[in-house]
Amino acid sequence: MRVLGMISGTSHDGIDHAVVDFTVRDGVLHGEVGGTGSTPYPEALRGRLMRALPPAALTFAEACELDTLIGQAFAEVAAAAEAAGGVDLICSHGQTVYHWVDEGRVLGTLQIGQPAWIAERTGVPVVADVRARDVVAGGQGAPLVSLMDVMLLAGLPGRPAGLNLGGIANLTVLRPPGSDAPLAYDSGPANALIDAAVVRATGGRDRYDADGRLAAAGRVDPALLLELLAEPYYRLPAPKSTGKELFHAGYLQRMLAGRAELSDADLAATLTALTAETVAAEVRRYEVDTVVAAGGGCANPTLMAMLADRLDGVRLTTTDEFGVDTDTKEAVAFALIGWHTAYGLPATVPSCTGATGARTLGAIVPGAGPLRLPEPLAVAPTTLRLTTAGAAR
Repeated sequence: MRVLGMISGTSHDGIDHAVVDFTVRDGVLHGEVGGTGSTPYPEALRGRLMRALPPAALTFAEACELDTLIGQAFAEVAAAAEAAGGVDLICSHGQTVYHWVDEGRVLGTLQIGQPAWIAERTGVPVVADVRARDVVAGGQGAPLVSLMDVMLLAGLPGRPAGLNLGGIANLTVLRPPGSDAPLAYDSGPANALIDAAVVRATGGRDRYDADGRLAAAGRVDPALLLELLAEPYYRLPAPKSTGKELFHAGYLQRMLAGRAELSDADLAATLTALTAETVAAEVRRYEVDTVVAAGGGCANPTLMAMLADRLDGVRLTTTDEFGVDTDTKEAVAFALIGWHTAYGLPATVPSCTGATGARTLGAIVPGAGPLRLPEPLAVAPTTLRLTTAGAAR
């Protein structure tokens, strides 16, 4: 089954997609990763989206329009990917705009990007709204990528962990001390506050610290770093999840009160150190010996160097070693979730999200013809092997 996975993450900059051809052989799920890419949002649409995000107030009218416009943007990407080779199913995560957390418990989560636009444009069935079922089952609705981490890293010895460095950083620890059940959670910001600092420094001309150059030119401010590390979120027990509802530009502005003398480069260096320190603290907490990283943060050499400096004795690598580009991991993960849904299989790991049990995820929007799903599988594969289309197996 060829599945197109699509997502726009917490950086809110565009739509990542990946087509994965899944087959089960000898109890192992094999995925051949074909067409992949990232499509930026149109500038006007991204601007509207950013202005609508928390802590801004939002009208139903604006919510409706953004749901439609983002759905249409996803449909454009899906149509191009489908035309390039044909797909049997699409799984669209959409765009998270709010994650409702109250005293550590997730009460709701909202992703927009109306999937009917995708189904209408492509004629292909679409799995969407994939987080809600886990939330209703008592889970955090995140990080759903933990399913892929658990399957992809299953063969590694010791205590490996998957790390995603998007707007928010999340970890999946396969064998935490004293337990055979994997653990996953958002550790804190990855790029969210760094991006906010770059936008602040450049008046919006730049949106991220390209190649970590701004942070590399600065020095970490120890007092500010200590104050940032006092954030109560870091002390909450896992599983837990967060987003730009907490770590947004307003949060950064409050932390900078009384620090007018701090240079832009020093601020970027301090925020980059915050990400490295909070991730490294969790790696040490759970005695992880191998970290397999992915996400946009992998393209920031300053961040990766700071992280490596704090992970003495820990092997730090990326998902490239396991057949998936660091920028593509999340899109592949949602293709994987879509495949599970099509076969009637749970796509959550309860110990990772905190749900009362594993759940089959999403709602399915039919395509142009009758909805025909494959026969359910009696046993879910527990191991995933990925290759790139055209690569030697």
